Amino acid sequence: MSKPRIAFFGLGLMGSGMAHQLIKAGFPLAVFNRNQEKAGPFAAVGAHVALTPREAATRADVLISMVADDNASRAVWFGEYGALAAATAGAVCIESSTVSVACVRKLAAAAAARGCEFLDAPVTGSKVHAASGELHFLVGGPPAALEKVRPVLAAMSKTITPLGPVGSGALLKLINNFVCGVQVASLAEAMAMIERSGLDRARALEILTQGAPGSPIVKTVAGRMTAPDYTPNFLLRLMAKDLAYAVEESGKFSVEPATAAAALGVFRKGIAAGHGDEDIAALVEVFRSGAGNAAKTPNA
Repeated sequence: MSKPRIAFFGLGLMGSGMAHQLIKAGFPLAVFNRNQEKAGPFAAVGAHVALTPREAATRADVLISMVADDNASRAVWFGEYGALAAATAGAVCIESSTVSVACVRKLAAAAAARGCEFLDAPVTGSKVHAASGELHFLVGGPPAALEKVRPVLAAMSKTITPLGPVGSGALLKLINNFVCGVQVASLAEAMAMIERSGLDRARALEILTQGAPGSPIVKTVAGRMTAPDYTPNFLLRLMAKDLAYAVEESGKFSVEPATAAAALGVFRKGIAAGHGDEDIAALVEVFRSGAGNAAKTPNA
């Protein structure tokens, strides 16, 4: 059987690795990226490089978006040159970006109006996992639609977890990322305490990373903070965006977003200090400089 034709939107840190995995698996691929320079290399490996999302979506069976935020998602899907304008009835639209639940639900309704199926399928993992096809998909939407595109998602992932109706994947991804953001903020603060106290940093970090606090993200980011190496793996400004979306969602469930809001305040200081386009590990510089000492919790 011939493989479904795929339109892929967004070739950033994560999207580029995902798109390469699809090509490696032999799927016919059309790509679109706002910065055309990033799309150029895909032509050399057999992908069609489109000038607009609409062009990429023409005749596609599966449409996948992996962009930065709600605004970027709307730009890809909607409007005269958006992907939905060319989506054919029966196509499956997949939003893999980390966006708000409201954005996902609006997109699902618009896809249904076009006669398309829809899944929200954000991922966990880093650019390393994207490049190696070992992401974890968190999927919201109809089981039948998921089964239809399972081989496509499998080419990019290690696991695929169905979570329930549309919006379920988006919500869990925001919860996942806010827990990660809180850990990074607390690690940045702890790192500054260790360094200023005169403790042996290597020994102190061994206790933290090998003990109860030593989650995978703490272990990974501690090494980058120590180096220091702020080469982007996860942009600091995007974690701030995810925290902001999580704070907004928590209010819908009457949950006081105390830790998420506090972490968001620290990440916003990181952006203000010029670290927004660096890795999340750069957040430690907020505390090393003393800027985090009076961090205030923003209004939720």
